[in-house]
Amino acid sequence: MSKLIRAAAALSAVLLSASMTPVSAAWEPTKPVEIVVAAGAGGASDQMARMMQAAIQKNNLMKAPVIVSLKGGASGAEALIYMKSSEGDANKVMVAYSLIYMLPLSAKIPFNWRDLTPVAVVAMDQFVLWDNAAGAKSVKEFIAAAKAAPSPFKMGGTGSKREDHVLTVFMEKRTGAKFSYLPYKSGGEAATQLVGNHTEANVNNPSENLEVWRAGQVRALCVFDKERIGYTAKVTETQSWADIPTCKEEGLDVQYLMLRAMFLPGKVTPEQQAFYVDLFEKVTKTAEYKDYMEKQALKPIFLKGEAMLKFLEEDDALNKSLMTEAGFVAK
Repeated sequence: MSKLIRAAAALSAVLLSASMTPVSAAWEPTKPVEIVVAAGAGGASDQMARMMQAAIQKNNLMKAPVIVSLKGGASGAEALIYMKSSEGDANKVMVAYSLIYMLPLSAKIPFNWRDLTPVAVVAMDQFVLWDNAAGAKSVKEFIAAAKAAPSPFKMGGTGSKREDHVLTVFMEKRTGAKFSYLPYKSGGEAATQLVGNHTEANVNNPSENLEVWRAGQVRALCVFDKERIGYTAKVTETQSWADIPTCKEEGLDVQYLMLRAMFLPGKVTPEQQAFYVDLFEKVTKTAEYKDYMEKQALKPIFLKGEAMLKFLEEDDALNKSLMTEAGFVAK
């Protein structure tokens, strides 16, 4: 047998062997995936988790079923510790928000977002200053009424020393008005308390006050962003999200955006992380996601890898600065 024939035979044997060797499939979950929510029922995080659950299932983005798990105990600390204690478990993924920076600072819980595995930033959420429909019709009127009130205006929110509480403190600093902050279990409950006149105002995410705004029970006074919300379709009979002025336009120069991001527990494999990066990138392309972004007035964004890590480091530093200035960092 010539060398050429022997070489050809050897190559054929190698190719045959390769064709008979099974190609290892990319990792994917084989049991139910738990989307962990660090908040109570009805809030923005719960609503986002259920949108993702529906998008994944309706579009067959994953074989395994998806369940939503509410772990809002201890102002969300329950979810953070639950995720931290689930190292290596790639069947749990958390919908995270600025709580991951703020709660460890205010409550000194043994948690750092770096304990987890970043997957993707999937949106940025806004905050709006809302009052009861029977209350002030502008920020100027609202601040004047707060200053003239015999006792501090009651402001509802979703957690002491968290985003809306920080915004309340900065409203005091910028205006000289006095507010009394009342934390509730969720943004949904804060909305109910405002409609019932148990509070004067709240600083809820758009999604948390959407239904009571549409029903004419609350008024959107301003949005805490450098620009107006971009959605122009009418939400109420007379207003779209884009009709809400920025707080700066109204003379209240306070701005804040909150991340919405997905995290796995620590010590998962690169293959497991890659699966979820791909999964949530697909989610952001679904009709359910796009519809949710507009209806709930979120800013669509998708960051992964180094871009996500850079964003998290900068956002962490910003939140620490705000918490320090507000006096909320535990000694």
